[in-house]
Amino acid sequence: MNFRRGRFREEPEINFIPLIDVLLVILIFLMASTTYSKFTELKITLPEAEAEKQAQRPKEIQVGVDDKGRFAVNQQVFNFTGVASLADAMKSAAAGATDPVIIINADANAKHQDVVYVMEAARAANFPNITFATQAPSK
Repeated sequence: MNFRRGRFREEPEINFIPLIDVLLVILIFLMASTTYSKFTELKITLPEAEAEKQAQRPKEIQVGVDDKGRFAVNQQVFNFTGVASLADAMKSAAAGATDPVIIINADANAKHQDVVYVMEAARAANFPNITFATQAPSK
């Protein structure tokens, strides 16, 4: 008694077209509602200042480092024997100035360690103001 013998049974299938349509609508909604500016929640008005030119500049100590590991303090070639000797040379170049600015003129091919020696010597000499000299690229 098989009553369904002559009928063809279709396999169920999943239609992905409506699913893709819904995902595209969600994607468009997310793209439209996302903000791309970083600090929109803070409105900051920066202060204005009119500064006069400094009457006197702080004492500057030029420390040069070349690619061969040689040092110069204020254009005087210095025989590097250690960080302490470099700190002493910086102190003598400061000539009693309390807060000089150390300007490091390092060659582009100088070793990183040599620049670290200069920074460590400035710390040992209690000179916290350090800056690096650069040049504009040639066109």
